[in-house]
Amino acid sequence: MGEPERAIDCDGLTRSFPAGVALDALTLDVRRGEVLALLGPNGAGKTTTMRLLNGVLQPDRGTATVLGLDPWTDGEAVRHRTGVLTENAGLDERFTALENLEFVGRLRGMGGDEARRRGGELLERFGMSDRADVRVQGFSTGQRKRVALARALLHDPELLFLDEPTSGLDPAATRDVVELIGSLASDHGRTVVLCTHFLGEAGKLASRMAVLFRGVLHAFGTPEELARDLWSAFEVRLDLGAAASGPLLARLGELGPVHGAAPTSSGALVRLEQRDDIPAVVAACVAAGAEVYAVEPRDPNLEDLYFAIEARAAGTVAAGAP
Repeated sequence: MGEPERAIDCDGLTRSFPAGVALDALTLDVRRGEVLALLGPNGAGKTTTMRLLNGVLQPDRGTATVLGLDPWTDGEAVRHRTGVLTENAGLDERFTALENLEFVGRLRGMGGDEARRRGGELLERFGMSDRADVRVQGFSTGQRKRVALARALLHDPELLFLDEPTSGLDPAATRDVVELIGSLASDHGRTVVLCTHFLGEAGKLASRMAVLFRGVLHAFGTPEELARDLWSAFEVRLDLGAAASGPLLARLGELGPVHGAAPTSSGALVRLEQRDDIPAVVAACVAAGAEVYAVEPRDPNLEDLYFAIEARAAGTVAAGAP
């Protein structure tokens, strides 16, 4: 039999602590070779989810498979095929950067020469080769994060769990890490579960997103699927060469398919029922004496989606597209 199409399958995964329910009946899947953004505020259940799927925590209820294995009965086998980057690097202060990697490599069954070679290559990739033989005790947050990411990739895992992989990194290092994560999925077929507070970063990488609040999954799917679920209106940006006048906005607002119109520095932002309503809007602008230089459909980005889902989760229904 071949490998299953899904790298992860969760069904009703639940875990409580003395302080309360951390994860409540989580059901989702992660396809092989995709980047799934696991989003939510602190305390949403993201870290608990990662620990459960790595077999570090036992669930109260529910089932899951990771790379076709049960993470609680085959935890060692799962962890051999996955790489984990926690928000706190967790490096051994007594060791150098390279020694930290060598040590983990040996624990994973790699020979000493192989672990040293692979560790050196990864430290060079992350711009840390000049610090390879320096003890990590005095490393900055960004330097620690680079070493920890190298450690997660050391054994070339099939599945990566990355918790805030770019926190503490400077802009250049952040760009490099984002590009690396993207290439791991697109070019090397690796699967990535990405927990991050940086929505722009998630938007660049993720093919699907799962949004947790207080342990409950409130949204799961592609940005396009979630946008259709949240908003019925279609938004376009009109370039009129200058901000739309009050009379023009009023005239647009009188059109049946227009759900709202607001001025921008170069024209107007108009909400419509559907794309087919655009010609009527352009015609109304021309009839009012306005010159239309461009019409740009505006799809909601991941940040728009996240905050709309957050508002809905809090009991406030977002009225229309952002």
